[in-house]
Amino acid sequence: MKKKKKIVLAFSGGLDTSIILKWLQNEMDAEVVTFTADIGQGIEIEDAKKKAKLLGVKDIFIEDLKEEFVKSYVFPMFRANAIYEGYYLLGTSIARPLIAKRQIEIAKKVNANFVAHGATGKGNDQIRFELGYYAINPKIKVIAPWREWDLKSRNDLLEYATKNQIPVPKDKINEAPYSMDANLLHVSYEGKVLEDPWESPDESMFMRTVSCEKAPDKATVIEIEFKKGDPIALNGKKLSPSSLLSKLNSIGGLNAIGRIDIVENRFIGMKSRGVYETPGGTILFIAHRAIESITLDKGASHLKDEIMPRYAELIYNGFWFSPEREMLQSLIDKSQINVNGIVKLKVYKGNVIVLGRKSNSSIYSSKMATFERDDIYNQKDAEGFIKLNALRLKLLKKRT
Repeated sequence: MKKKKKIVLAFSGGLDTSIILKWLQNEMDAEVVTFTADIGQGIEIEDAKKKAKLLGVKDIFIEDLKEEFVKSYVFPMFRANAIYEGYYLLGTSIARPLIAKRQIEIAKKVNANFVAHGATGKGNDQIRFELGYYAINPKIKVIAPWREWDLKSRNDLLEYATKNQIPVPKDKINEAPYSMDANLLHVSYEGKVLEDPWESPDESMFMRTVSCEKAPDKATVIEIEFKKGDPIALNGKKLSPSSLLSKLNSIGGLNAIGRIDIVENRFIGMKSRGVYETPGGTILFIAHRAIESITLDKGASHLKDEIMPRYAELIYNGFWFSPEREMLQSLIDKSQINVNGIVKLKVYKGNVIVLGRKSNSSIYSSKMATFERDDIYNQKDAEGFIKLNALRLKLLKKRT
């Protein structure tokens, strides 16, 4: 008797991955092992367990990975001040490597030779998942149903679900006019009505933030403490990585922080419009740059800024496990040894404003920078510095 394929599926419990699960069972006669990770997406992951059981799955893995996600993926990325194409804080991109890694680990544990995901054949996530799979286990076999099946429309999916007795939530019959993905760092929206870059998203779409108009008329002042580039405390209270980011999400969301609407360049070659909510991450991004401003040397700071676009692009394109990302990470982490201290911020109606920063590791000198009389710096010393730097400019002028 031919042995069944055993496939580890990244399973959200939603309609799409439920259909994928059934399709793998039907079309490939496969034994499906489901893996559901709680990375702060805000859904009840126990529902995924119930759905997997309902669809006949025996091996079900449910894991709370929020702490690992923030500590080992989000925070290292924020040490780099990573931002893609000027705006995007990489909330979806940074979640895929962790899920891919755990799928491969589970596949090894259950002796499965296959993994599967629910990413479409048009997007970046298929690349991010699969580059992660192959980086960890080059021999793994990957199944991407969206590239293989003949279910080409939403109606096809609903018909397949009905035919195979997969429960279809009422809101999916007349579903929201966009596609959504979420984790503790952000929520993303794309597709449907958002495919027209001129069309404004409806206010009811947003999950984590209020509009500027509905934000409080009074500002909120907070303090974030950093140690070696990572936030460790909020308003004097030490918190775990996921708890701290969750608190910042609440504060940012209430004050209309972190909405962006961009048309980005996908790795696969097309442009895509995405709308994102990253409330806590936006606060953290600004706070981290503020503490670096008094603790990082100019050369180190500028070098970080120079390599950041390359680092961000590697993460966006799915190369978290690449040697070049790890090399850049080592450089970035080395720069953070003395990035310690506290940043005071005001959040108000979509704005994050730095009010102050202090550190025992500061290299800022008020005595040196003062416009008042001082006995440290002789202003005449600047003359020689200027003349040395002007020399090549003078020589160029002589040639003309």
